[in-house]
Amino acid sequence: QEQLGESGGGLVQAGGSLILTCAAAGRTFSNYAMGWFRQAPGLERELVAAISRSGGSTYYAVSVKGRFTISRDNAKNTVYLLMNNLKPEDTAVYYCAASSTLEATIRRRDYDHWGQGTQVTVSS
Repeated sequence: QEQLGESGGGLVQAGGSLILTCAAAGRTFSNYAMGWFRQAPGLERELVAAISRSGGSTYYAVSVKGRFTISRDNAKNTVYLLMNNLKPEDTAVYYCAASSTLEATIRRRDYDHWGQGTQVTVSS
């Protein structure tokens, strides 16, 4: 079973960048597709980006495509989310999650391991 822990959140000005890191404590990290979700106050938790087990395929929400990049290092049991050109509407708690599917999946119900979340705040 994977335990996930996010880091790298913080306060940044609009147009700035952040790198979120999710470290997995387990021996089977490469057996999981990974995803980054976010949840703003009063809104549903939404998928931001996902990556397959191998890292060979990715998915991005339309709202972040071209600005965010998801990547993973299976040797380090870590998945990253590079966020560029941040906007105030990107403000949310960001969560990483693990899915036992082979490929990157957009279905929230496929993710069965979750981190505790890290706050990202973008000021205008």
